[in-house]
Amino acid sequence: MDKIPGLDFSNQTVMVTGASRGIGYGVARAFAVHGASVHILSQGIDVHNAATTLANETGQEVTGWVCDITDSAGVKEVFSDIPSLDVLVANAGLEDVTPIKDQSDEAEARFRRIIDININGTYLTTRAAVPFMGQGGRIIITASIWGTTAEPDLGAYIASKHANIGFMRVMAKELGPQGIRVNAVCPGWVLTGPALNTLHEMAQDRDVSEDVIKEEISAGQSLPGVQDVNDIALSYLYLASPLAANITGQKLNADRGAVQG
Repeated sequence: MDKIPGLDFSNQTVMVTGASRGIGYGVARAFAVHGASVHILSQGIDVHNAATTLANETGQEVTGWVCDITDSAGVKEVFSDIPSLDVLVANAGLEDVTPIKDQSDEAEARFRRIIDININGTYLTTRAAVPFMGQGGRIIITASIWGTTAEPDLGAYIASKHANIGFMRVMAKELGPQGIRVNAVCPGWVLTGPALNTLHEMAQDRDVSEDVIKEEISAGQSLPGVQDVNDIALSYLYLASPLAANITGQKLNADRGAVQG
């Protein structure tokens, strides 16, 4: 991503969870390109390599943290080492199929883990970040267009994204008096590893090719094609910028017109 003239996050500190790859990595890179000091967090040690790569690419300070966001003590420990925070991007999440017809113990464990990461993890990271945010702080939660609609076989993921939107709206009301804005980005299909895995599983379940699923996705959008992580990162920059100074408690659909409303 090239730097957008007039958009500057210099002297600001940004935390992006779930940022070793995918949307989170793209968002972290976008903030660094625009001058921010960036902390990225993931449960895998590959977050350190991601941080080094981002720092080398952008010339900004980027720090990687290993943490399971469902571990309250671990989350608090990470944030206690960051003196102040201007922007939290609560992006970490888990996407997988959880068809109700699957009666296995593995299916139940997968359902519980998705809920734990996507709902409880978002709560724990937000709660840990707030004490380090002052007037003008911004929190952006990664929800999904599936937080306002539904698809078969994705019960845990879709339920969690509905919850993310509700949580965002409550936080906007609770934190507004402190001057902290809280919003959500609802991505449509983005070319990331987890999304491609879901697409593959959907194709297998229906016994069709992945190209068929891709064509259906594109046909269901007002704008054809599938966005990449650089496209979606712009939505986060906007909500964190002065351009959105009067916007809080809102979900921003970034989905090429797949969902209206």
